[in-house]
Amino acid sequence: MVRWFFVTICVGCLAVPAAAAALDGAEINKAELSTQPNAKKTTARNKIDPVVIKAEVLLARAGFSPGEIDGMLGENAQKALQAFAESKGLLSDRPLTPEIWKVLTGTNSEPIVIDYTISEKDVKGPFLKKLPAKMDDMKRLEALSYTSAREAIAEKFHMSEQLLSALNPGKKFDQAGQTISVVNVPDRSELAIERIEVDKSRQTVKAFDASGTLIAFFPATIGSEEKPTPSGALKVVSVHANPTYRYNPDYKFKGVKSRIPFTIAPGPNNPVGSFWIGLSAEGYGIHGTSNPSKVSKSESHGCIRLTNWDVRALGENVKKGTPVVFVGDPQQASKS
Repeated sequence: MVRWFFVTICVGCLAVPAAAAALDGAEINKAELSTQPNAKKTTARNKIDPVVIKAEVLLARAGFSPGEIDGMLGENAQKALQAFAESKGLLSDRPLTPEIWKVLTGTNSEPIVIDYTISEKDVKGPFLKKLPAKMDDMKRLEALSYTSAREAIAEKFHMSEQLLSALNPGKKFDQAGQTISVVNVPDRSELAIERIEVDKSRQTVKAFDASGTLIAFFPATIGSEEKPTPSGALKVVSVHANPTYRYNPDYKFKGVKSRIPFTIAPGPNNPVGSFWIGLSAEGYGIHGTSNPSKVSKSESHGCIRLTNWDVRALGENVKKGTPVVFVGDPQQASKS
């Protein structure tokens, strides 16, 4: 069982996304970065763009997770691009240049968008009608399930619900046998992880093999001023898929009224998501989240939060005793 540990949860995180303009899968597959002087318009941060979708998928395949694939050049996509460029010796003052694009698109030639047939399992549920905003109310539920088939499918393919809807205008995602368009992300990879590095200033997690080669990169939410993440060197002491969350009233989380310990059932919308990697500092770990869009854009109560798929990729490839080293100054992150 999972020990008590720190966590924060987003209130109202599962609101239905706003309608998005329809996207064409073939256009995304053929997308190319413009080399014209006004190319910066191609990589807007607040608009879904075929070039960015392609870049995010290629980054994920190369082991540099952009977090939730949303088609917008946000903070996490830029982090992944920077890490990829650094790994290739392509330093730049811009997140996406023709040089970076050329190397990135040369890493994989599979289609970016593919067809997917919705399965019975995708729509079976059970689904929550609404995710409670308060942990006190979550303890009464039998499972912290997805709230809809759309949410489940979006997470299965590491996508935002907004992007999934934009790729499939007019579709509701609750009918088995229906063919939809999804991004073609890697399923699960075998990684020979020998060391994990948690960077507090960059809000990132890196995994290295025995030779010191970077083999996986993830954006992360890492602590807060109120509940800072540990420093120095720790190690992995436990790994749990579908963890049960245990609340300790000694933590005195804001908004939690209970004065006695309680548990919250497993599920992807559990406060720690669908995976937990326990660390040698009691109460601390690396875990998932019910709201992937908030990774590295909010605060945690001391733990390291990744998307559910990223923490699973990490957790399935570490073992007890794997070193976890904390670097960087958290104050730099709060000022950035």
